[in-house]
Amino acid sequence: MKQKADPLDWPFVVIIKRYTGRYQTWLNTNKILKTNVMKEVKMKKLRFHLLGLAHLATHKQNSACAYTQKIVKLARIIKSYGHTLYFYGVEGSKVECDEFIPVSSQDILKQTYGDYDKSKEFFKHDPGDLAHLTFNQNAISAINERKQQQDILLCPMGNYDKPIADAVGLLAVESGIGYTGVFSAYRVFESYAWMHYVYGLLNQDDGGWYDAVIPNYFDVADFPFQPAKENYLLYFGRIISRKGVQVASDVAKATNNELYIVGQGTLDNPSEGLSLGAEKHIHYFSAVGPKKRATLLGAAKAVLMPTYYLEPFGGVNVEAQLCGTPVITSDWGAFPETVLHGVTGFRCRTFEEFCWAVKNIDRIKPQNCCDWAANNYSLERIGRMYEEYFQRVHNIYEQGWYQTNPDRQELEWLNRYYPLNYD
Repeated sequence: MKQKADPLDWPFVVIIKRYTGRYQTWLNTNKILKTNVMKEVKMKKLRFHLLGLAHLATHKQNSACAYTQKIVKLARIIKSYGHTLYFYGVEGSKVECDEFIPVSSQDILKQTYGDYDKSKEFFKHDPGDLAHLTFNQNAISAINERKQQQDILLCPMGNYDKPIADAVGLLAVESGIGYTGVFSAYRVFESYAWMHYVYGLLNQDDGGWYDAVIPNYFDVADFPFQPAKENYLLYFGRIISRKGVQVASDVAKATNNELYIVGQGTLDNPSEGLSLGAEKHIHYFSAVGPKKRATLLGAAKAVLMPTYYLEPFGGVNVEAQLCGTPVITSDWGAFPETVLHGVTGFRCRTFEEFCWAVKNIDRIKPQNCCDWAANNYSLERIGRMYEEYFQRVHNIYEQGWYQTNPDRQELEWLNRYYPLNYD
């Protein structure tokens, strides 16, 4: 076992150094780099076929689509470990890969969905529409031309991708489950809360050895640390009642705060029971691009996420914390896993608690928010989790569950790294 002479040679550290001025702070505080992760282990080089979305081109500018962002970043992770990656997507996609195979076109999207403002309207998609049928047919043909034994098919859209998985006959991994329509025997969930919820829906009371929980992952350079805050609260997401936008408005109004609402949808929507357009404390923005997203998240004194439903992950809360912005959330779903109560934000169950959290948000230190998020949800950290999982799954082609690993020096893929002053 050879140890690297200089930790700066570690591939992901180079990425951090290149893209963020926070590199030195991250290196000094990130315990991950002070462990045996720095030792080289010869891992198998694998071959992946990654599916994009049939209803959108897959690129970073579609920042309102969490599925798109996960695909873009998962491709970066896979390539950083030296694996071979084939990507199948809509014309105009920009994904790091060995080969991009366009399997649909902008003309097909226009025929299917027409012209609509994606910054204001919710994304349109249906598994039986022209865009999906075209995508599936062409993807099946392209994968069958390129596949080899022991390749892995990555399916980011659950049952939407099942026709492709069935037709190509590869080991299919659902790579980031935040939905209920699962089909594969190899499943990566976004949170323990969501995994257990889906198990319940399936009446499954035994765990799955080849399931895993791997959180969403973020490029820290996309969300610069902003310790100085402006005097507004922020709601960032789809404008629907179950996301808690009415609660966010009521809390901001009761605490005499301006509320910025950013996302797809409208403030006045009778079908959602929303009538917020006349509220003077609200400032509305349609969905914004990556840079504006980071600016708004970073300058807010707090982000409100009073989601009613069981949030599978709720990536905005981690994006905010990366910027050093506290989050105030409901106390269920993934939030107990992502928000350290009293350290990086507050989790609440009543209106009074939400109001108290806003009034006492200065108790939360921006640096703690940033440290927690960067050390646990960066591409670097989550990349290690995916690599561990992919190697485990691929062992099925050898000795399976009983596969030995005499070179293992650590079992840290499930570790969590807390702020230095966290009790």
